[in-house]
Amino acid sequence: MENNFEKAMSERTDEELIKIVTVEREDYQPIAVEIAEKEIEKRNIDTSEFQEIKDKSLNEKQEKDKAESNVVSSMIRFLNFIIDSIAFLILVFIVGFIFDLMIPRGENTPLEFIGFLTVVVSFFGYYIFMENKYQKTIGKFITKTKVVTKLNDKPELRDIVIRTICRLIPFDRISYLFMKNGFHDSISKTLVIKDKTE
Repeated sequence: MENNFEKAMSERTDEELIKIVTVEREDYQPIAVEIAEKEIEKRNIDTSEFQEIKDKSLNEKQEKDKAESNVVSSMIRFLNFIIDSIAFLILVFIVGFIFDLMIPRGENTPLEFIGFLTVVVSFFGYYIFMENKYQKTIGKFITKTKVVTKLNDKPELRDIVIRTICRLIPFDRISYLFMKNGFHDSISKTLVIKDKTE
């Protein structure tokens, strides 16, 4: 077992080792902490970094706990889903109308493709634009909630794109009824929390 800990600790970064012997000490078995301390000595890591990394880790943990404590209920998420579904359908109608004006009708016009394009543009446009710009969709504006990272920060565009793509996973729309955060939250490492600034 000791050999397993030695191998595991040898693969950790300097910062991870410092976290293990300071902030996360209680989360590990005493032998694991001891081996982490030996690895720190072996690598000759400067102990002056300990306090800085410890403070940074504590701040991250506090922000994470703060965000987790504000996660909204499944009922609020369901209400967001209903409102956003209505908003999405209205947007599909508007985008479809615009495409209908822009694309001339004819025998060679593939209506199925235009319909598909309308839905895809509306779906990605709605969620990516709204959540990237405002951290909210129309549903979240109404329920006074917003999207944040697990560290309670504003998500980056990459996080929102991943979150939006994950909405296409089968059963994602109801996954938050069975788990604290739905699939698109868990995979994109985001949360929906109460917006205290409203």
